[in-house]
Formats: sequence, structure tokens, C-alpha cells
Amino acid sequence: MDSIHLILTFVIIAGAVIAFALDRFSIEVVSLGILSALLVLFGTFPYTSDSGAALSIDQLLAGFSSPALVTVLALLIVGKGLFATDALEGVADIIGRMNRGNPKLAVVVILIVVGVTSAFLNNTPVVVIFIPVLTSLAARYRLSPYQIFMPLSFVTILGGMTTMIGSSTNMIAVGLANQLGVKMGFFSITGMGVILAVVGYLYVLLVMPRVLSGRKAEVKAAEDTDGTQFVGDLVVLPNSRFIGERPRSGFFPDLAPMALHVLTRADGTTLLPPYDDSLVLAPGDRLQLIGTRKGFMDLIAKSEFDLAAPPDGSLPRDPRKAGPRYQLVEAVVAPGSMFEGRTVRFSGIQARFNVTVFGVRRKSRMGRIPLTYIRLEAGDTLLLGGTEEDFASTRGNHDILLLEHSAEPVPPRDKSILAALIFMAIVILSATGISPIAVNAVAGAVMMVAFGCLTLQQAARAFDRQIFLLIGASIAMATALEATGGARLIAETVVNLSGGASAPVVITILFITVAILTNLLSNNAAAALFIPIAINMARQVGAPPEAFAAAVIYAANCSFATPIGYQTNLMVMGPGHYSFRDFIRAGFPLVLVVTITFALVAPWYYDL
Repeated sequence: MDSIHLILTFVIIAGAVIAFALDRFSIEVVSLGILSALLVLFGTFPYTSDSGAALSIDQLLAGFSSPALVTVLALLIVGKGLFATDALEGVADIIGRMNRGNPKLAVVVILIVVGVTSAFLNNTPVVVIFIPVLTSLAARYRLSPYQIFMPLSFVTILGGMTTMIGSSTNMIAVGLANQLGVKMGFFSITGMGVILAVVGYLYVLLVMPRVLSGRKAEVKAAEDTDGTQFVGDLVVLPNSRFIGERPRSGFFPDLAPMALHVLTRADGTTLLPPYDDSLVLAPGDRLQLIGTRKGFMDLIAKSEFDLAAPPDGSLPRDPRKAGPRYQLVEAVVAPGSMFEGRTVRFSGIQARFNVTVFGVRRKSRMGRIPLTYIRLEAGDTLLLGGTEEDFASTRGNHDILLLEHSAEPVPPRDKSILAALIFMAIVILSATGISPIAVNAVAGAVMMVAFGCLTLQQAARAFDRQIFLLIGASIAMATALEATGGARLIAETVVNLSGGASAPVVITILFITVAILTNLLSNNAAAALFIPIAINMARQVGAPPEAFAAAVIYAANCSFATPIGYQTNLMVMGPGHYSFRDFIRAGFPLVLVVTITFALVAPWYYDL
């Protein structure tokens, strides 16, 4: 019966890898299938090892309460809070200016900094720090998240394999080696680690962008209507940052990304582009702007719009303030609508639904007239502002069709410093080891909601059920493999296969085996399992034990081919919108590159 459990466990794991690689079914479906198969197998036919230890259902389901799962999900909520408050918008601006507005160069610089930093700081906090920065940079410069976040994880892992404290895997392996009489210090793995990391960096920076660019379909999040243009009005307020602005070469570049269509002075004078360079913007000037939804949202978040007296001429029933509960939503004027043919000001939309019209988009051209005087037509798309309760009253209305998928909260900029402080506290406490990262992440997520950096609904949307089920299923597979002796059987098979071979061949076989297992088990488990075996193999072939222990460390860090291979892969899976297959496409070649490099350089480096 024991062998049946072992064989069926291997079958389930092989089936899982194939199902994930084919990408025919969603990650949720495959994960639930894996869990169901393992629960049926070990629940219906209980397993007891030779030592008398039983594999219980509680052990198989322990992954759903693991600190790794809690940490990843809580950090997703924290990251959502940073993004929702635009807390790192300033960092993205500075990085963009430092690289002369070249966002791709900025990403490369960030990745190099990440690689160096991760050599001296645990990988997880490094990724926690830079995910929000890259998210902000991608949103600002319209970069594809798909091509940014996987390189972030991979560069962090590569940098982490160069020193003893680069990752928890390294520290566990070095500790075990020292216990077994193989002395390894802080920089014992640095020389070969730097060689492998540099080769890996070259792949990530030069080859990987081409591999990731092969995907035709972008995620829905990247396909929104941010690129479409609305026409709207902005009255320059007494405290506006635009006061005193002058045109350059006939235009106002400081209004970017908005374009000034018409300028109406406080005395009613209308000016058209190109503008005289002697012109100076003053309070009371009405600017007719053309820009994207994000452009209007930035102006609202920076308090450039007076929400108590908005540009459509309406008077809201209650005081308005930009924040998580205040949203921008697009709505379409339906054919035959009662609003058709009416001007924006006298349409009655504002009074009926208590919303503000910030802009209008029309397929045909519109005249250079103020927003309040634009006559609505069927098919016009309106950019509306209001609270969740206000938009609830428009649902089911046949005159104006709300595009609910376009709803987006206005960033509460007044909470950005608070969100940044919460994030910094998580990083500092985790990096210094004052308290566990799981505790810090959960506390930070709760504080983000409690202090109004994001709403409960936003926090709920940040919860990624793919990651939740994937982590639970992967830990269940690893638990079953270890409990049934599958992991030990693989190790013994490697020892038998390498019997009588030369030291370079034996160390290469060892590296390949650990590199495969680290993408299926946790890298810590792979390192702990193979360190004693590697030292014994080295002594059998008369090679330096330090070289074989280092080989296990490097191979255990090669967790690039699956998202379950390492925690940072799971952390970037949501922001980058990756599938399991994406990691195989981009990560498996990196495993090969690092393996081949080690196989070629190790005999020379370690004098085998």
C-alpha cells in the first residue's frame, strides 16, 4: 500500500505540472483538482510511514494557514493601498527625470539596484519595496506590467544567491553544512554566485523581454480606455499650481498630459491656440482641456477641481472630497434618452443622480464651446464623478448606461504619506527581524483599511484567489511527496546514477536534480534535503565538500520555472497578470542558462 501512495503521489504531481503547462484550464481549477485528488487518496486510504507517522488531512490543508500565504495576500493589500493613494508617484517622477524621461532605462536601472540590494537583504522585503515603485512607473509611462514584474522577481533571486544572507535558503544550507563539518562563511558562495548572477542578468535584461513580448493578448487591466480623450473644463482656482504659467512656443507644456483646447478669461475673452508667449494664467480662467480619464483623475486628486462648484455648473447636495469613496465612472447616453439634445448644464443628470459631469467623449468633432453648453447626443460617453451610493441610483436606468467596469476611485492624496509610513514600517521591521514579516504584513493591511487609505471593497479586490489556491495546492503536493518518501527516493536515485562518475559529472547531476526539485518543492526543503547528500557525494568522489554544498545552494535558488518555486514569484504573479505557463516560457530557459554556466565553470572554479 505504501508504494501505491508513493506512485499515485508522483502521478498527481506529474499531472499537475502538465495541466499547469498546457494552460488549458484556469489555475483555480487545476489547484482544486490537485487538492481533491490528494484528499481523496490520503483521506480514503490513510497513509502511515515506517516510523509510524500518519499523514493527516490537516497536514495536507496546512498550506492554507501557512505564513507564506498570509504574507503574500496581506502584501497585495498593502501594495493596493500604496497605489490607491499615489504614495509612490513622486518616486516614479524622480526616477523618470533621472533617466531623462526614458522609462525603459529607468526599469533597467531599478532592476540593477534590486539585484545588488538583494545580495545583502532578504529577497522578500526587496520585492515588497519595488513592486509599488514599478507599478507606479508602469502606470505613469504606460509600460506593460507583463514585461516588468517577472524580471523583478528573477533579478532578486539571482542577486540573493551571491551571499550567505541573500535568502533564507542560503542561511539554512550554510547552517546545515557547518553542522556537518563543512565550514562556510559569509562570502563562501560569492565568487561563483556573482558569475551565475551576471549571466542570469544578461538573460533577464536582453533575452527575456523578447520572450515575454511574444504574448499577443494583454490583460484586461491594460486594455482599459485610459487612452481615449475627453473634453472638459477646468476653472483655475486661487490656490492652483497653474497660476502664473506661461505658454512656450504657443502651448502650455506644463499642463501635460492634458492639452489646452480653448482659454476663456475671467472677463469672457476667448483665446485659441497658439497662445501668445506673454499670456499668464490667472485665477478665474476657464480652461477647456482634452485629456484621458487618468489625466482628469490626477487633477481631481490634486484638488485642481472645486468639487463644491464643479465645471458642469451643478451644486452637489453634500460636501464633496476626493477619496476612496469618490469615483470616476464612464456612462453612455442611450439612443432615445431623455437627456439627448439637452446641454450638459440643463440635462438634469447632476440633479437627478447627484453626480458631476467632468468630460464628454464623442466620435465626431465637437465645437470649441464650454462643457456646460455642449448638447448631448446618443452615443456620447460621459466622465462622471460621484460616490458609490450616487452611482447605485443609476443602475437599471435606460437613459444613461453606466459602464461599471470603468469605475475607479480617485486617489486620496492626503493619505499618501500615511500609506508610505505604513509601508516603510513593514519593510524596516521585516528587514531587521524585529517581528516576522507575516505579522507586519497583516498589521499593515489592517492599518491601510482602518486609516482610510483604501476601502474594504478595494482590499477585497486585491485578494487574489489564484495565489490562494495555488499556494495551498503546492504545499499539499510538497507535504505528500516528503511524507511518502518520494523526495528521499529521488535523492537516492541521483546518488546511484552518479556512482563511479567523475566529480564534474556528479556535481552537474546534483545541480540538475536540485534545480528541478526546487521548482516543485520549496527551495528551503530542497536545500535541507540535499546538503547532507551532497557532502557525502563529494567525499565519495574525493572532491571539496564546499563545492558540492555550494552547488546545492545555487541550484536551490534556481526557482524560476514555476510560480510556486519561490515566494517572490507568487508576489509578482498578480501585478504582472502571469499564468503558470508564462513562468515556464520565461523561467525554464533561465534555469538552463544557469545550469549550463555552472556545469562549464564549476570544474575550473573549484578545481574538480
